[in-house]
Amino acid sequence: MNGINDFKILVVDDEVDLESLVRQKFRKQIREGKYDFVFALNGVEALARIIEFPEIGIVLSDINMPEMDGLTLLARLKELKNTRLKTVIVSAYGDMDNIREAMNRGAFDFITKPINFTDLEITIDKTIEEVILMRHSIEVQEKLISIQQDLNTAREIQQAILPKSFPPFPDIYSFDIFASMVSAKEVGGDFFDFFLIDANRLGFVVGDVSGKGVPAAIFMAITRTLIRASGIRGASAVQCISTVNRLLCKESASGMFVTVFYGILNIKQGYVEYVNAGHSPPYVISESGIKSLELTSGLALGVLEDFEFTSKIIRLNPVEQLFLFSDGVTEAFNWQNEVFGEERLLNSLSRKFGKSVETIVDEVLEEVNEFSAGIPQSDDITLLAITYKGH
Repeated sequence: MNGINDFKILVVDDEVDLESLVRQKFRKQIREGKYDFVFALNGVEALARIIEFPEIGIVLSDINMPEMDGLTLLARLKELKNTRLKTVIVSAYGDMDNIREAMNRGAFDFITKPINFTDLEITIDKTIEEVILMRHSIEVQEKLISIQQDLNTAREIQQAILPKSFPPFPDIYSFDIFASMVSAKEVGGDFFDFFLIDANRLGFVVGDVSGKGVPAAIFMAITRTLIRASGIRGASAVQCISTVNRLLCKESASGMFVTVFYGILNIKQGYVEYVNAGHSPPYVISESGIKSLELTSGLALGVLEDFEFTSKIIRLNPVEQLFLFSDGVTEAFNWQNEVFGEERLLNSLSRKFGKSVETIVDEVLEEVNEFSAGIPQSDDITLLAITYKGH
């Protein structure tokens, strides 16, 4: 492309002497690269020039021309749907009907004959500014569309790495498990996972990465992968979380960290060994009520490399249930700027004993959505429920 503005000006007029006149009048601007002209004698030639020179940004066209006049050219340009073009119409001073028709057909501006070249320069400069602004707007829009497409792809990838087939272990009858993650943005920093370590043990985890968007999603994917890779080899809960923490501290950038609750359920005996690394404590739902799990000496992963994690062990009785969640549940806001909070969550869970794990997750999520009632989701929401059924 030529010229400092990276586009050409197409002059369309059947007066053969106009080209030399324009080049003479604007020789300084042409020499400095401010203007770059292309010429055509009628609308047919103009369309050919537009195809030949896609960098044409301004069409300066007479109305009365042979073969294809200016008004017909305007109609054809409109059919091209080239939003990067602006057209300036040239016509006799008294020809206001055609000028009005040209403006109705999409002309950006007009000038009258005989041409005043000072007025023409002002009109060209004004049109150049409009073309530059328009093209910048189009470029920004195209970039946003591209970013949105990338985010949609990232969301699909993120959702694909989370378990989504339920029940996940249809041949195992000693427990039921169900989980859901709803991102506040296209991609999120929350995650859940579960996997069989061996014939007797189930590893399960819920995590919440600091921050939002793509960086959090990448950190989430790394953390989830590290926990699964370590846990599936049979490491204890403390060993698994300590290993992941050291790796994240070495690789972590921009001060990101992740809160995690990681547990190992003995599916034969009901024992749960767990480490809470700065995460919201889960609840045990039983016939006698709701009980919060005790905290362990846990700090969010990715903060201190040599932090010493500890674990605790509880035992689930048959039909008792474990409910894990991220703080997107308790910190959901309504129109009165109130949070859903622990009290509402406890009240909800108090009515859940004996229900299926899928029902528990779905009903809590529905209650949070009803509480927020149209308020944009401010944080990712992750829920995981396990029912221990025994032998």
